[in-house]
Amino acid sequence: LLADTSLPMLTGNEPLSILPLSSQPDEKGGKAHYKLCDRLKLEKKQRRMCRRDPGVAETLMEAISMSALECQYQFRFERWNCTLEGRYRANILKRGFKETAFLYAISSAGLTHAMAKACSAGRMERCTCDEAPDLENRKAWQWGGCGDNLKYSNKFVKDFLGKRSNKDLRARIDMHNSNVGIKVIKAGVETTCKCHGVSGSCTVQTCWRQLAPFHEIGKQLKQRYETSIRVVSSTNEATGEGEISQTRSQGQQPPPGPQPDLIPRTLDLLHIEDSPSFCRPNKYSAGTMARKCYKDKNCEAICCGRGHNTQSRVVTRPCQCQVRWCCYVECKQCTQREEVYTCKE
Repeated sequence: LLADTSLPMLTGNEPLSILPLSSQPDEKGGKAHYKLCDRLKLEKKQRRMCRRDPGVAETLMEAISMSALECQYQFRFERWNCTLEGRYRANILKRGFKETAFLYAISSAGLTHAMAKACSAGRMERCTCDEAPDLENRKAWQWGGCGDNLKYSNKFVKDFLGKRSNKDLRARIDMHNSNVGIKVIKAGVETTCKCHGVSGSCTVQTCWRQLAPFHEIGKQLKQRYETSIRVVSSTNEATGEGEISQTRSQGQQPPPGPQPDLIPRTLDLLHIEDSPSFCRPNKYSAGTMARKCYKDKNCEAICCGRGHNTQSRVVTRPCQCQVRWCCYVECKQCTQREEVYTCKE
């Protein structure tokens, strides 16, 4: 796990909770979670929601850890590899890049996923398993197992994140991207069933709902990052409120006739400014100098045309493993030479 790494929990002026992932409450007892809630940078309402159920603080920490690790996994081959250390994370969250859009989406998705799982695992006092299945052929099915409680999780997360001003473009964009993360979680719910009956006849099925693995959620959000839409603000003269519209390519003229509503599709990630190259060190990342890359896969892109160094090394790894009696696995140690590629300065 990554030490001292976190993701935006979308908490007003300070959208990033800074807390080591390995932190544990300093005290034992019924109020131990209060200290952890206080260490998270939460608004007054969020702190109250954190304190009212002992399982919330632990779930918030799990969501931060899960989101951070998934972000770094999805961007492991990119110039921006989800750098969240120190000033980099604070600076990038101040801007409207598509990387910022991904951070908001993966954060809300992580919290939604972690909360639904915490309910079904019995770690929360205010929720349990999913209690309201809308399954087809209900007469042939019996509700069983313990479904992930997405209904409670959605309500909690939306209440936790709160609402932002409708006239502030950046606030609307951030909230939109947060909602994309929540909706991707909802779209990935699957129904799992087990058959019951004489000789496996499956006359009755026990079914429950489960969330998709978080790796799948991260993959889908990464795809939406790749196709993120840049938007601009326009003012509705009738209401005086800002509207979100897609930008057009330079020189492109609108088609004749009535103009359609240009508000992007619900599940698109949105950004309001172009991202830097992330090739050289700046206030948003450490650049790609000395970054490990993979020959014939991403060295040219990550190294930004500077080329790469090749270093040969000898490594020893377990090999020819065999399962012995019961649970013991016996392996030999094999030595092999491998090449490591790193970007030039």
